[in-house]
Amino acid sequence: MKLHEYQAKALLSKYGVPVPRGEVASSLSEVRRIAKSFEGNCVVKVQVHAGGRGKSGGVKLVKDVDSAVAVAEQMLSGNIVTIQTTAEGVPVNELLIEEALDVTKELYLSILVDGGLGRVIVMASEAGGMDIEKVAEDSPDKILKEVIDPNIGLMAYQARNLSIGLGLDREFHSQFIKLLLGAFNAFIQTDCSLIEINPLVITSQGQLLAIDAKASIDDDALFRQKDESFNYDSRQELEIENLARASGLSYVKLDGDVGCLVNGAGLAMATMDVIMAAGATPANFLDVGGGADVNKVHKAVDILLSDSGVKKVFVNIFGGILRCDVVAEGIVAATKSRKTHTPPIVVRMLGTNADEGRKILKEAKIGVHLVNDFTEATKTIKSLS
Repeated sequence: MKLHEYQAKALLSKYGVPVPRGEVASSLSEVRRIAKSFEGNCVVKVQVHAGGRGKSGGVKLVKDVDSAVAVAEQMLSGNIVTIQTTAEGVPVNELLIEEALDVTKELYLSILVDGGLGRVIVMASEAGGMDIEKVAEDSPDKILKEVIDPNIGLMAYQARNLSIGLGLDREFHSQFIKLLLGAFNAFIQTDCSLIEINPLVITSQGQLLAIDAKASIDDDALFRQKDESFNYDSRQELEIENLARASGLSYVKLDGDVGCLVNGAGLAMATMDVIMAAGATPANFLDVGGGADVNKVHKAVDILLSDSGVKKVFVNIFGGILRCDVVAEGIVAATKSRKTHTPPIVVRMLGTNADEGRKILKEAKIGVHLVNDFTEATKTIKSLS
């Protein structure tokens, strides 16, 4: 679950990480009031679940109250499009108004789970700011890493190593170590999968401050994270993704025209590879999970087909806990309840009750194309183009 910047900063502040003074505004009157408290010298930032705001006009430094209001009015008037959004962008409903700071140096700091290592790692770089992705790609040697032992956690010497590696003057070492230990404690205590501070800055007053931050909390741990300040902003998602989330489905909208329905994330990735091999592109990632029943499959198909961009569908099921006949019944129920045209559906079924599932689909006479393997699936999808 992604948090807005202001939520991430509130989380970090709770664990002793210094952040700039600021408030959230959703109206121009609130913007005016907050900007006045900073005598007009402030930064206006859109609050969205996407990076790249600075390069897309979503972060503005202003010098007076009227300018802050004018900038805010423009930001609140519609969506913002960044390198991490769709072409339609995402809505701007809230702004973070913060004090302007005299920054002398920008650094990068993040804590995340490295799936390959099976460990939490801390990453840092002296090349912080908007182009950190380019730094990571072109100069990976500038990215420092510390791997954390899960039995003992982040040690002070590791934080000190990073402080030295960042080239910080000795006077900043204790600040950095305290800040990093606080951020790591926040990461562990709130079940985060990511905390990123970019940039972490040094001000002319000799302070280390997190002037931008993002955080994501592991969805599987939300049941024990009761802090109301972590409320998820569903307005940042497409309506179809919100509907899927409410139905207990893992769904991500993509830009292609082949709808995908699978059980299991690994199989989903393989399925998208098959679609690409057929010269097409996937319209979504949709995992119904292992414990779905007929109604859930029915709902999944409804959601998948509600996307007007879907021109054909590939259902790829490996039956285990989720039996193939259950999936077949859900597909039949969904297609027969539709009042509009159903695009062609290619189905590959293996595993528990696969024969029964295929029989159900054949007898339903809903125009399903049954295939036996990936090669046949690729040919069939290509033939439907």
